Amino acid sequence: MKISCLRLKPMSLALGSAFLLAATPLAGIAAEAADHPSTTKGEMSYMGAPGAVEGAQAKTIISPGAPDLTEDEFNRAKQIFFERCAGCHGVLRKGATGKALTPDITQERGTEYLKAFITYGSPAGMPNWGASGDLSDADVDLMARYLQHEPPQPPEFGMAEMTETWKVLVAPEDRPTQKMNNYNIENLFSVTLRDSGQVALIDGDTKEIINVVETGYAVHISRVSASGRYLFVIGRDAKINLIDLWMETPDNVAEIKVGLEARSVETSKYKGWEDKYAVAGSYWPPQYVIMNGDTLEPLKIVSTRGMTVDTQEFHPEPRVAAIVASHEHPEFIINVKETGKILMVNYEDIENLKVTTIGAARFLHDGGWDSTKRYFLTAANQSDKIAVVDSREGKLTALVDAEKIPHPGRGANFIDPEFGPVWATSALGNENITVIGTDPEGHPDQAWKAVRILKGQGGGSLFVKTHPNSSNLYVDTALNPAEAISQSVAVFDVKKPEDGFEVLPIGEWAELGEGPKRVVQPEYNQAGDEVWFSVWNGKEQESALVIVDDKTRTLKHVIKDPRLVTPTGKFNVYNTVNDVY
Repeated sequence: MKISCLRLKPMSLALGSAFLLAATPLAGIAAEAADHPSTTKGEMSYMGAPGAVEGAQAKTIISPGAPDLTEDEFNRAKQIFFERCAGCHGVLRKGATGKALTPDITQERGTEYLKAFITYGSPAGMPNWGASGDLSDADVDLMARYLQHEPPQPPEFGMAEMTETWKVLVAPEDRPTQKMNNYNIENLFSVTLRDSGQVALIDGDTKEIINVVETGYAVHISRVSASGRYLFVIGRDAKINLIDLWMETPDNVAEIKVGLEARSVETSKYKGWEDKYAVAGSYWPPQYVIMNGDTLEPLKIVSTRGMTVDTQEFHPEPRVAAIVASHEHPEFIINVKETGKILMVNYEDIENLKVTTIGAARFLHDGGWDSTKRYFLTAANQSDKIAVVDSREGKLTALVDAEKIPHPGRGANFIDPEFGPVWATSALGNENITVIGTDPEGHPDQAWKAVRILKGQGGGSLFVKTHPNSSNLYVDTALNPAEAISQSVAVFDVKKPEDGFEVLPIGEWAELGEGPKRVVQPEYNQAGDEVWFSVWNGKEQESALVIVDDKTRTLKHVIKDPRLVTPTGKFNVYNTVNDVY
């Protein structure tokens, strides 16, 4: 059973407050915790996003001193945990963005104590699962007992397992030697159809769907090879599909599964190494793999387990988050979430791999390049920091404060009228859009500092976006609990940032029926004169793509089609190849 992350409330069992409040009478917990004042619904939806690991993949472990569970109960509890809790607390329950939930802690608290917190929640962020009716009394009791057992560990996934899943559907020698279609593939969009396990390839010129391609579950990102020919997509289930855009009808030519859960894929872009390699990072097992760029043949697997950057303690589950391809060296730059380390992996000689490890801050997530493509700016979201890495020198340049829970996607580069070249990120936890100076030569006093804090509509933002040919900065708020905010976007004039924002009613323009209709991820076309938005509705409800004329900020076109099932991320080929954002 696999469930789309944002259609569920998370089971973020953030029991840090529970352990600190051990003396608090249970009768007082409900009154204190009912509204979760310190944690927004957007934060909880994000942190508790369900994983793709299935309960059946993990062995049952019965622990001494823990309450009895039948085999059926254990299997149900495993599935609930992997779908709703592992995203926050980790598969091994050693703590990720949430607190550790290991038996030495949970058995000490006991069943009744755990039931109270699962039922009523806490100000630290756990929802009131029982009181809200989202979990039955029986399930609350089940999870309280289950958490006192040793966490079941899913299997490892090494070279043998990867090779078994690897398929070359069309060999390189049997593929076209030139482009066989008339599509302007530089203006093609790869659109994630989250709940159907597909991507839609859409012609950005005609707005017609070229093909709907079968992929893994809930594709997280699309990336394009340096030549612009190959499209790589990776699902949350760690399946990668390689799509050849030169084919008469672009379609899959290779696939592989690199683990049980994953988020990131990238291809080599350094001059002389274009299209040669691909790399993917996994959440489980925590590792990355380097592959052949035209076949996905796995070549080298490297574990990311190790010590945290701050406390220098071992973490068994440091998940691989964002990966970018360096333009300065033949390197992949890899974020390791829980340890707070950024790896610069040199692929010149993968048999004698050289890796530079940069200590940043926990918990690294997403990020992108500054306008020069020298500096990588990436969110350590739970640390409320943006780490800045100099990819030329291979070292950390700065850690910039950015409250609260920055989530830039790849961020947005523009010219500030006062501070020159800047990069911006929005946030999950509040309305702040943090603008950071990125020009150490022309504006040295402002470089790597937050030079502006723009106020948007509210928290729950996932993406900001602009374009070199535009003076607009778009900010979505897809996870905001207010419908009027989650179904619209804010747009700023970057030439007049102090003038505030205009609200565009994207959800209303889509003219859909009932449903949540979250508006997510602005993405420009190649020319930078259109902005595409996903209006992400329920799986059984109609969704749409809304296209806005960037100059006038008015509705230009709406794409509706029964095949557009829960569209989310969109990736324009030209902008993705050239890191334009």
